[in-house]
Amino acid sequence: MSQIPILYEDNHLLVVVKPPNLLSQGDQTGDDDLHSLLKEYIREKYNKPGNVYLGLVHRLDRPTGGVMVFAKTSKAAGRLSEQLRDNTLQRSYLTIVSGYPEPLQGERRDYLLKDNRTNMVSVVKPNVAGAQEAILKYQVLDMKNGFSLVRVQLLTGRPHQIRVQMAAFGHPVLGDQRYGPRTNVRQQLALWAERISLVHPTKKERLEFSEPPPKEKPWTDFRLP
Repeated sequence: MSQIPILYEDNHLLVVVKPPNLLSQGDQTGDDDLHSLLKEYIREKYNKPGNVYLGLVHRLDRPTGGVMVFAKTSKAAGRLSEQLRDNTLQRSYLTIVSGYPEPLQGERRDYLLKDNRTNMVSVVKPNVAGAQEAILKYQVLDMKNGFSLVRVQLLTGRPHQIRVQMAAFGHPVLGDQRYGPRTNVRQQLALWAERISLVHPTKKERLEFSEPPPKEKPWTDFRLP
């Protein structure tokens, strides 16, 4: 747990920084995952016997790092999930994409369909069965050497949403081996969950948590906000 920074903790919430390349939740690989590590942390810190409850409110893709919130009670999990649905829980990301998006800020609306067999998501027509609307807002913050630093605010939470929508926009995320060009350099995916804003499930006050991306390339090539 020493490698998992904790930004906030009380009886209802646990807000942490997920390292890149760590699963949000366990899968068939059996690799370490953040959810299990945090449950073990709670079990040890509070000397809790038996199964520890920790609600997984949202996920980050394995290669994506940044701020995540977990619920320590079922009541908090329900209220945070409701905030996700009505966009009271707000999430913004920083990403580095290929090219220079035009216009420099705007909104993207697409319909996405996930193939559970391949775990790939694609942009489809609205009338395709199973398609879900995906909405994001973006703003270009800096441009250099054929790449742009972009802030993205999610208005919906679809699998691989930012990666798929930016690729469909013609500006794939740097380092994206799945949705970017086959010539994409083999480097860390340049996508970082920088900020979460939410209403506390019991105190009803708005809280905001943020964490800048690592001080390393390619982030250090740009003027970070």
